[in-house]
Amino acid sequence: MRVYGSVLPDLKQFAAPVPLAMAAASRFSSAACLLSLLLLLPLAPAPSHAAKPSSSSPSSSVVFQLQGNVYPTGHYYVTVNIGEPAKPYFLDVDTGSDLTWLQCDAPCQSCNKVPHPLYKPTKSKLVPCADPLCTALLGSQSSNNKCPAPQQCDYKIKYADTSSSLGVLVTETFTLTLKNSSRVGRSLTFGCGYDQQVGKNGAVQTATDGLLGLGRGSVSLVSQLKQQGVTKNVLGHCLSKNGGGFLYFGDDIVSTSRATWVPMARTTSGNYYSPGSATLYLDKRSLGVTPMEVVFDSGSTYTYFAAQPYQATVSALQSGLSKSLKQVSDPSLPLCWKGLKMFRSVADVKNDFKSLFLSFSKNAFLEIAPENYLIVTTNGNVCLGILDGSAAKLSFNIIGDITMQDQLVIYDNEKGKLGWIRGSCSVGAKSIISSFTWFLLTFQLLTHPLQNWLYHY
Repeated sequence: MRVYGSVLPDLKQFAAPVPLAMAAASRFSSAACLLSLLLLLPLAPAPSHAAKPSSSSPSSSVVFQLQGNVYPTGHYYVTVNIGEPAKPYFLDVDTGSDLTWLQCDAPCQSCNKVPHPLYKPTKSKLVPCADPLCTALLGSQSSNNKCPAPQQCDYKIKYADTSSSLGVLVTETFTLTLKNSSRVGRSLTFGCGYDQQVGKNGAVQTATDGLLGLGRGSVSLVSQLKQQGVTKNVLGHCLSKNGGGFLYFGDDIVSTSRATWVPMARTTSGNYYSPGSATLYLDKRSLGVTPMEVVFDSGSTYTYFAAQPYQATVSALQSGLSKSLKQVSDPSLPLCWKGLKMFRSVADVKNDFKSLFLSFSKNAFLEIAPENYLIVTTNGNVCLGILDGSAAKLSFNIIGDITMQDQLVIYDNEKGKLGWIRGSCSVGAKSIISSFTWFLLTFQLLTHPLQNWLYHY
């Protein structure tokens, strides 16, 4: 869950010393507490919910409209219809973690104020400890990750910003919109979070009801849809700098001919989406730092560099600033500047700030233009959206939402590669579903004339 107003990264499960998820053991470690939980949420054995792949129908694609922005909202989210009858929930889109979860009335012990009524599970929806997805989530090979009760799968996830979510796995029907506007319902496993430690006594007002986990693990929603034969294990998102955008699952929406592709690399800190190590440049000039291990995370509002590349970036940027820019304190971010008059957009300062570049293997470059690392605050100041990762004790570097704006980012788990294409993301999911041809032509005019980016339907 995102901690609003914090400049610490919303890394969900990026804290290296903390496992992906841990058995519920903190506030419910004693037998008395466990008994209390069992009384609150009646248990019943349930069959395994790991669905077999469907060979009777070809996979399709699922499309979502994105809402939100980098500033001032601080995140992008989708509306997902869950339950029977289906009810809408806002879920924070996070490629940096696996588990999808909702705040839940099980009953709720410590929950934040959310936009919709809390999801209320029934005992028939509980996932037992022996379920393969529970085993995968808890990492059963570790002696510290065991279910306190065999009838249910308890989890506890700790995040790098000290927040946490405690709950149980359940299954429920998700109603999804396919590319041809048809809808399909699928039973998927997710977390029912009844204890969220964010803010004081759960008093934090949050803009979402939970989190949409899109990581590489088997409990990830896109992995489950692949297992059920609904979509391929491919996802992509296009975050508009004007707010909104779209998210999709599947491999038959985009043509990859224009994408810059790099193989997914293993990271030293976990199983995250990583294009590997990169060399950092400012305006084609190397900043002389050690190659950086990079991770893509849509759950992080801003981009985070480890200590050495962060200091090198700040020094290089400041050395090129005009005298009209003065450093100023702004509550939005740690490093900000003011001008002779209030700024209205990043375009007002593009002459002072140059593009950064990350150079990966096989001559693959990711350009970080000024609009992909700067914001203009409500105070009219311009602020650096690249933050010091050492404040969160990070040993690697995170490409967050600000840097992924107006780029289609593709996570192809089928072929083990990551790709990106620069272009406007202002066209929404409804336009994609209703008219692929119109969207294709619009994107061509805005980015790459006469080049096909979307498949022509």
